[in-house]
Amino acid sequence: MTIDTTYQFIFGSALLALLCVFTSVLSRRLGAPLLLVFLVLGMLAGEDGPGGIKFDDFGLAFLVGNLALAVIIFDGGLGARRDTFRVSLRPALSLATVGVLVTAGLTGLAAHWILDLTWQEGLLIGAIVGSTDAAAVFGLLRSAGLELKERTGATLEIESGSNDPMAIFLTITLVQLISAPTGNPGWSLLSELAIQMGLGLAAGGAGGYLLSWLLSRLQLSASLYPLLALTGALSLFGVTNLMGGSGFLAIYIVGVMIGSKSLPYGGDIHRFHDGLAWLSQIIMFLMLGLLITPSKMTSIIAPAIAIAFVLIFFARPLAVLLSLAPFHFPWREQVFISWCGLRGAVPIILALFPSLAGLEQTRIYFDLVFFVVLISLILQGWTIAPIARWLRVELPPPVREPEHLTLKIPDSQDKELLLYQVTPSCRALGIQGKQLPMAEGAQLVGVMRLGVLLAAPAEQKLAVDDYVMALATEGSSSALGRFFAPEQPLNLETSLFFGEFAINPDARLADLAQLYCFDVRDKDSALSVADFVLTQFHGKPVVGDRVQLGPVQFVVKEVKDGVITAIGLKLGRK
Repeated sequence: MTIDTTYQFIFGSALLALLCVFTSVLSRRLGAPLLLVFLVLGMLAGEDGPGGIKFDDFGLAFLVGNLALAVIIFDGGLGARRDTFRVSLRPALSLATVGVLVTAGLTGLAAHWILDLTWQEGLLIGAIVGSTDAAAVFGLLRSAGLELKERTGATLEIESGSNDPMAIFLTITLVQLISAPTGNPGWSLLSELAIQMGLGLAAGGAGGYLLSWLLSRLQLSASLYPLLALTGALSLFGVTNLMGGSGFLAIYIVGVMIGSKSLPYGGDIHRFHDGLAWLSQIIMFLMLGLLITPSKMTSIIAPAIAIAFVLIFFARPLAVLLSLAPFHFPWREQVFISWCGLRGAVPIILALFPSLAGLEQTRIYFDLVFFVVLISLILQGWTIAPIARWLRVELPPPVREPEHLTLKIPDSQDKELLLYQVTPSCRALGIQGKQLPMAEGAQLVGVMRLGVLLAAPAEQKLAVDDYVMALATEGSSSALGRFFAPEQPLNLETSLFFGEFAINPDARLADLAQLYCFDVRDKDSALSVADFVLTQFHGKPVVGDRVQLGPVQFVVKEVKDGVITAIGLKLGRK
């Protein structure tokens, strides 16, 4: 490669990435899946498009794709909130294991019948398209401004981040079985599953603990903390794969463990990896678009449409139904989770495995899977937001905690220093420092005005642009943060969603039945309304859950540590 060619390559790559950033604005306005836009740009730059770039290096694509996927999955783990595991860990893991197996099996049988392949080759196609894409799903929901019910959102979040290892394991195992058949394929699958998952869990747990410890103990430059997290996670990803384990499972667990800790410069770590994950998606989808030559795909269009139909309308819904059966999910949420089986980058990367293993018909695998992903992005990706609204699984937008600085105190693992700014529209304006809601163990440190610390901060009346410093225990800043959040105007949408009245969660159901003229069973009459709602959702309610009794609905407005603390009453039927 000459010097001029090198600079042309740099210019072309940067220009394509820049176009991806700009087109994100257009895709948000059109409601189009952003990853679909990246793919189309890659195809336009490719051999059949105006760009005319010929790229068919499957080995390089596999290397770059694996690195990009590792970064994306790590970022997904970092963003997993600790409270999501309380509600949805078990159902999400069921979807990530049983769900992937059922989806892969049914889709594989359809591919075996439609394409007249051997059952192993058909199952390989099913395994390749078996996992969902977290980044695609949540990118679409964020761009549409949707806030999902916690049970639904948490299940999708954990499932999408943890089902890739199962699909990768199935793909690698089936490639090995096809290239080197064994006498007992069932035993090979089970033993490989135990090794992959066992090593992935062990390496992820040990590596996550070590990396979290290093991030909290080492004294580094602020810009090096995100790099330590990234290089440590990728090192663990590589060594786990070398040992024969699931590196993707390991790096996801590391991300979850780091993300759940209060670390020095934790906000910088999250922001750095969020941007890096977006860059990884742009690079990966542009590269995958370059690999595709649309003029050579005409023969695969009809079978790809048929397989995508089976996957979207039969395999995924049945997998969700079987996986969530023990957890009593409301039917609306099951339907939405079924429709959110969006396929993205992982299947296209996995479609490169047969080529690298030297199997026959490798181009068919890649073209077929690419077209299935394309159909999924167009059909499901463009309709996720309308489906969420139609099924009523979204919540009114919540009050966000205001921007503030957080400094972890190195000598105390459960203390952090918080810095809030007083704005013209916040509740803290005009009150004395001692009137701020300080949780147990928290204390006011000082008030800064015009760059000067004021004496006796507890007696000072807070003014616009004052900065308030408080020492608080980890995770106890929410009550204080609400005082510095801009006051929200009365939101008609929110009041209509949660009902016309707020009722005491401890009110007896029998008393409310007399007041609002609805029937209640004798065994439920002595229950409080909160306890009754708990029984309807098997002890795990979330905000937005509702129960209809005659002419009224009880709507859960607030849940703290699994206890319902606020309930709305809405008149009328669903």
